[in-house]
Amino acid sequence: MSKQSAYIVGALRPPLRGGGFFSLLLTFALAGACAANAADTNQSQQITEQAGVVMDFKPSPPGSYKLYDIKTAPDGKVLDIDGKARSLSEFTGGRITLLSFIYSSCADPSGCPFAYLVFHNLQNRLERHPEFKGSIRLVSLSFDPRRDTPEVLKLYAGDSGNASRGAPWDFLTTASLHDLIPILDAYGQDVYIDVDPVTKKPLSTLSHVLKVFLIDRNHVIREIYTTAYLSPDVVYNDILTLLMEEGINLP
Repeated sequence: MSKQSAYIVGALRPPLRGGGFFSLLLTFALAGACAANAADTNQSQQITEQAGVVMDFKPSPPGSYKLYDIKTAPDGKVLDIDGKARSLSEFTGGRITLLSFIYSSCADPSGCPFAYLVFHNLQNRLERHPEFKGSIRLVSLSFDPRRDTPEVLKLYAGDSGNASRGAPWDFLTTASLHDLIPILDAYGQDVYIDVDPVTKKPLSTLSHVLKVFLIDRNHVIREIYTTAYLSPDVVYNDILTLLMEEGINLP
């Protein structure tokens, strides 16, 4: 797929319903409030079920398997939530990194809101272990630079994007499609502009196949998750496996 077609492809389908990410996240949060003190496994199951995902397997224990090198994490030009120009490579090395591609107005329960809930669960879980501080980061990169400005992403991030968090979560965007498209193309992240089936005019919604990348300290992608395998338990065990690979003793 060419760099242009990686982003601009017409998908003849009706628009997604719903009031955007924030209203959907509130629905998820209210639905899950009763399980706030439940075991991590129950929380993980609840998150996946809310997204309509069925995990019919039990994650392998950390360190009982190996995550192989896939490829070097591609670089690119990005903006942080303060509008500062950065290199994506600043966020894909030096720590174990979990990287997702999102857009803030997404309302697909099995898309960006699902990834957000998984990341939120992992951030809280990892922060219970102060010994992990400085070893792990979460990163969400928007593929909608026109609407997801640094100011919008700062609101979207809320407290999750606080730099003082034990497991920091960085929210990034790009200055233009010119900067974004090479990144999407390099990561194999297809994004489609939805088109009204009657008027053939572009809609405000975007469609994409959810992909999340687990990257080690050396900028090497070690796992790629799609919706079917994006369970907090699975990702958490994979992160612990990479920490064990580095010789870090788990609690």
